[in-house]
Amino acid sequence: MTTATQFEHQQTKILANREPKSGALLLLESIAAQGVDTIFGYPGGAIMPVYDVLPKVGSLRHILCRHEQGCGMAAIGYARATGKTGTAFATSGPGATNLVTAIADAYLDSVPVVFVTGQVTSDLMGTDAFQEVDIFGITLPIVKHSYIARDPADIPGMVAEAYFIAAEGRPGPVLIDLPKDVANALTTERHKWRPYPKVKPEMGQSDYISKAEDLIKDSKKPLFYIGGGIAQGDGVKELRDLVNRTQIPVVSTLKGLGSLPTDHPQFLGMLGMHGLKAANYAVQECDLLIVAGARFDDRATGKLDTFAPNAKVIHMDIDIAEINKLRKTDVFLDGSLKKNLEALNPGEAKCEDWRRLCFSRREEYEWDYKSPIGNMKTGGVYAPKLLHDLSRRVEGSAIITCDVGQHQMWVAQHCYFDNPKDHITSGGLGTMGFGLPAGLGAKLGAPNRTVITVSGDGSIMMNIQELATLFRYDIPLKIVLLDNSALGMVRQWQEVFFEKNYSEVNLDDNPDFAMVAKAFQIEAFTITKGDEVDDGIERLLSATGPILMHVKIDTYENVWPLVPPGRSNADMMER
Repeated sequence: MTTATQFEHQQTKILANREPKSGALLLLESIAAQGVDTIFGYPGGAIMPVYDVLPKVGSLRHILCRHEQGCGMAAIGYARATGKTGTAFATSGPGATNLVTAIADAYLDSVPVVFVTGQVTSDLMGTDAFQEVDIFGITLPIVKHSYIARDPADIPGMVAEAYFIAAEGRPGPVLIDLPKDVANALTTERHKWRPYPKVKPEMGQSDYISKAEDLIKDSKKPLFYIGGGIAQGDGVKELRDLVNRTQIPVVSTLKGLGSLPTDHPQFLGMLGMHGLKAANYAVQECDLLIVAGARFDDRATGKLDTFAPNAKVIHMDIDIAEINKLRKTDVFLDGSLKKNLEALNPGEAKCEDWRRLCFSRREEYEWDYKSPIGNMKTGGVYAPKLLHDLSRRVEGSAIITCDVGQHQMWVAQHCYFDNPKDHITSGGLGTMGFGLPAGLGAKLGAPNRTVITVSGDGSIMMNIQELATLFRYDIPLKIVLLDNSALGMVRQWQEVFFEKNYSEVNLDDNPDFAMVAKAFQIEAFTITKGDEVDDGIERLLSATGPILMHVKIDTYENVWPLVPPGRSNADMMER
């Protein structure tokens, strides 16, 4: 993140250099000045001036993905694995619109990414010119900020401000739209821009801290409800310290997984629609909900007016707009999560009976991997056990990126995470096709980590072209493809809620995915039986290059438990 002091230092250097330069060169040099080393992009007509000068900026590594959506999602994976701001380029028209899903994904999951799009020349804007779309207008609801460059002299300051805005406060995507004539124009001028003026308090007011501590001291059944803001606010250590001091049980959202290690003694698991039973029951019975970096999303809360019905609420979030948006709070602490978590010091909570109840339920409802129900009885592969075993083999040493569907929920339920950066999935938008490009971006950002992508046969087809990117750059991503010959999550809902009217979910004409991967020159193999799992995991993990493990599983295996839509989290359906 660029601090205000660093911003001013960069401005001084920029203003001092009056050498004639094109807008395109100023763009790339200014991006490099932000400490960016990797750009994911795809060239085209309107952005061609930028690619023309790209070889002149040697510090920038450009990764040519095979679709602009892949570029955007790779930038998201890179940002989430590194904590840095991601960068993605595309040309005008279809190039820009192909980025829209990635922009929306970054917005809903609060990921800092700067998206740069080429645009037709200024005199043609608004004329329906070839490959012209108003990407500025299209993306207004899904960006934190956006620009149209009108003068090349504005570009250095614009770029510095864009990266500052993307990372400060609650992170998010920023768009820069660059007309071709502005990219080509030469200038000796450098216009100074001031940094984004939005300033967040370091922590909540001291009297609010005291009120929060009093609520914790007075509660008999307190519970932490943590979300993705813990990692984004750099508050993992402070959360763990606070949990250890208070000994209060913890539940997590999908994006909060890893903020506490999965086997932490106070952790009850993920809550919500596919949350674990111990976690959902705890939420429903608690008398104090301590919400840190979470936003009462509908997938976590179920029917909102039945969520934690007897609980008072302490809500900590850097975005004041989230406070009282969906649930009235008794005490709110805006500003830095890190500082607020550090400031809270109520001592150990006096709730031994509550802890005993929560942990007895965790033990009672613990998953039995030794005698799983379903397709293991017939010798097939039981996906939850495979993911559990794989996760334990790489415990604490791997990043798992995930697509969206049944496999996403199985990963959340059955995989071990030691850090929130180790679990990268599309949360708010639920984007199929996310896992593969996010995985390659994460691996490029964290080259010394093992990175595993878990995908489904529906999801993988949405960005399967990125296998070519893996081969071109020899990115040693490990792909686990769970193939149930169906759009699994949709099929499950049709089974449970639509009287088994299986409409347009059959994928039994899938290609042989191992052969497809081999056609992209990626090592691949298929397993179909439970007794092949151990050897398959060993082969997957020992590979030195990119590899795909194609796993055939039962079409009718479902994700349990399941909270029906519009119901309380206590109303969980089981197998």
